[in-house]
Parts: sequence; structure tokens; C-alpha cells
Amino acid sequence: MAEKFHIPVMLVEVIDYLKLSPGKIIVDATIGTGGHSKGIIERIMPGGKLIGIDRDEDSLAVARERLRDFGPACEFVYGNFVNMDDILKNLNIKKIDGVLFDLGLSSYQLEDPNRGFSFQYEGPLDMRFDRNSFISAYDLINNLNEEEISTMLWTFGEERWHNRIAHFLVEERQKRAIATTRELSDIVVKAIPHKYRHYRIHPATRTFQAVRIAVNRELETIGVGISEAIELLDRSGRICVISFHSLEDRIVKFSFRKFAASGEIKIITPKPLTPQDAEVGENPASRSSKLRVAEKL
Repeated sequence: MAEKFHIPVMLVEVIDYLKLSPGKIIVDATIGTGGHSKGIIERIMPGGKLIGIDRDEDSLAVARERLRDFGPACEFVYGNFVNMDDILKNLNIKKIDGVLFDLGLSSYQLEDPNRGFSFQYEGPLDMRFDRNSFISAYDLINNLNEEEISTMLWTFGEERWHNRIAHFLVEERQKRAIATTRELSDIVVKAIPHKYRHYRIHPATRTFQAVRIAVNRELETIGVGISEAIELLDRSGRICVISFHSLEDRIVKFSFRKFAASGEIKIITPKPLTPQDAEVGENPASRSSKLRVAEKL
């Protein structure tokens, strides 16, 4: 089983750019196991309030236990950040002073074989953040047609060999259903021409990314979540968004530009911040992360 505590990415930068001080109300829209939130709540006490939202009940339970000493200063909400407005209404909160989105997959999720997120661990082909949702990776891989799989792999994974992989998957599933992470990974590796299999990243990386994004409809929710958060921010409130691949970062960048053009925010980071070398050395998973920050006008 995975270590329960995922290492928060760019924690120092997040704490600095959120401009935290006692009494502030902060939303961690993707609380995960509470790494960022622990750093945040310590700096908004006394009198502060942290609202942690997550689609993953398992991660939320870990965060709740981790932050239990802060008592009612922390609210934990099982839900999707696209519903932030309703979530805060239910808590009688009208405005917030800051919001963080960490769009990455946590090591807690990645290293649990039963969740099916990684090609490195044999497990069921699942990949759902919210285990109560209906569509899993198994459903997509075994039911989409060849063209739909190919489009998914290119759109969400920018996978060069999307056509070949889709063809191999459809051929293989005619023999039997593709049910495990290892089966999916092995088919992808076979589909990629031999001389192209030895890149820096594992050949199945982009396929697994694409399927996970499609299962959880991740890209659809980013723009909506940012829009809701900006609407809820009080004047001078800050929004911080950490993304982990170009598709996410592009959405964040253009969302910020749109709201800046309408005069609702000012962009604090014209170019995204990236982790320091020391952090990448300690936590290699942080290497692809980018942090963008904006302030409500």
C-alpha cells in the first residue's frame, strides 16, 4: 500500500503567493491527503477557515485524520470543485480570500494498485478519482470504437502512435476483455514500433494519462472551476493553480488571460513558476509542475 502522505508540490511558493495571514478563508479545491492544506491552515490560525474539497473519498479521509487537531477550522467536503459555489453556500460562506487547485494525481492514488492509475502496478483497469462514478477505464478501453480510442489518445495524451495503439487494443479485446493495468500497458508497448520504445518516459505513459483524463473528465472541469473560484474571491484574493502537463497548463493560461482581459483579475505570474532544483531532487514527481497565480481586482 502507498505511503498515505503525498508530498505537496511547490508548498513554499503556494504559501507565499496565497498571502496567508490569520483569519483568512481559504479553499483547497483538490485537498488530496492534505499536504498543502496543513501548511495553509497553520498560517491562517487563529480565526481562519480552510475548506478542503475532493472527489476521492479515500484521500479525503486521510486529510481529515491528518488535520483533526485543527477541529472546526477545517471543513472537508466530498465533491467536485465545479460545484464550489453550492458547496460554499451550504457552509454560509459568501467570499473567500484564496483558493488552490493542485491538478496532479497524488502518489497516494498512483501507488495503490487497486485504483488502477499506474502501469507500474498490476491492478484493475479503474482510474476513477470518484469511485462512485459510473465510467471506469475498463469501460472506455473495452467499449469505445477504434476511432474514438485513437481520438482520446491524441486529444488527452498527445500520443504520437494513437492510431496504432487504438488498432492493437481493438484487435486484442476481440480475444478477451482488457481488464488490468498490466494488460493495457503490454498492448501499448507492443503497438509502438520497437525503435521508439526507449524514450525517457515509459511507452504507456501518455496512454494512461489520456485514459485517466477521459475517465475523470479532467480538462472539462478546469475552466469551470477557475471561473467559479474567481467569482467567489474577495478583492485582493489570490488563486493558485498547479498543473502537470501542457494540456492543463494551456487551459489555466487562457482562462487567466480571459479574466484579466475583462478586468476581473491581474496575473501575478506572466510566466508560470516551476519547482527549484532542490525540490525536484527530493521529489522527482514535481519536475513537470507549473504554478500560475492571479489576484482578484
